[in-house]
Amino acid sequence: MSIEKKVFGTLPDGREVDLYILKNAAGFTVEVIPYGCRLAKVLAPDRNGRFGDVVIGHDTLEGYLSDVHGSLIGRVANRIGGASFTIGEKEYHLLKNDGENCLHGGSVNYGHVLWNVAATKDGDEPSITFTYVSPDGESGFPGTVEMTVTYFVTADNSLVLDYQATTDAETPLNLTNHAYFNLSGDHSHKMLDTVLQINANMVTAVSDDLIPTGEFMDVAGTHLDFRAPKTIGQDIFCDDHLMQVCGGYDHNFVISGTGMRKAAEAWEPACGRVMECFTDLPGMQLYTANSMPRDVLGKNGVPMMEHNSFCLETQYYPDSVHHANFPYENLKPGQKFHSQTVYRFSVR
Repeated sequence: MSIEKKVFGTLPDGREVDLYILKNAAGFTVEVIPYGCRLAKVLAPDRNGRFGDVVIGHDTLEGYLSDVHGSLIGRVANRIGGASFTIGEKEYHLLKNDGENCLHGGSVNYGHVLWNVAATKDGDEPSITFTYVSPDGESGFPGTVEMTVTYFVTADNSLVLDYQATTDAETPLNLTNHAYFNLSGDHSHKMLDTVLQINANMVTAVSDDLIPTGEFMDVAGTHLDFRAPKTIGQDIFCDDHLMQVCGGYDHNFVISGTGMRKAAEAWEPACGRVMECFTDLPGMQLYTANSMPRDVLGKNGVPMMEHNSFCLETQYYPDSVHHANFPYENLKPGQKFHSQTVYRFSVR
């Protein structure tokens, strides 16, 4: 029913960053900062009505300067093979920040820019709208892209992420949010007992550097089969080669169906929290925090650790710019990109 605002910190260049607190009548609360359009906290009730923060992150702005926890990722989320792509006869080169590939947009990640707060709306379903103009040539991408991102807190304890963008020149675009979830609310507790179900019959097959081959793998009977609910920990330590290379799950699932539909559901049995994920995008990356900086402290001084959280990153498939058989097209002048992802919280 309300929006509060307070100072969160100051960037190294002296710009002040505010924290915005959006709360509905039931007490479900989302805290966001314009630095990276970042989800700083999501307070959801457990089956006993106790509220807990289900998003891994930091207590201070300084903690967010060197990671992507909770941030909006772009211009292109996930990986671009060879850190290059071609539009027409022109080849564009990006920063190689993941081996020979480009990860999460390269040198300028939208998670590390200070977005403009364009509007806030109070009431039963409070919202906040951010804008950012990504200039032509930023990180090597063509076209000036104007983006509007709105976060809504709804009466049914949902967080709606609404993305809109236009461009003045053809450009790749793939936006996602990189929130790390721990439904227990205890950030020292690993999420291996979290029960996960994913509405996907296939994943995109990849090489060891996680670049898609263009083929699809059936999940049936494998460690990637989440069509029926199972704990994330059930197969996370299996002897599959790629799982051992990654240290856990880092896979793009081909979400069944089209349009806005349910992609996944996670349930923490001990506390009863449930999170459903809905998207209109074709894919979703499951990442299980396989590599975390142990010397970095998170909220309340709890060390970051592997497998203490999971990400459900709705997206176009990785490296879509190189695969004509993937459901993707570059954004072009005169078109408007519009997509929504919803995380809905309840108890069981």
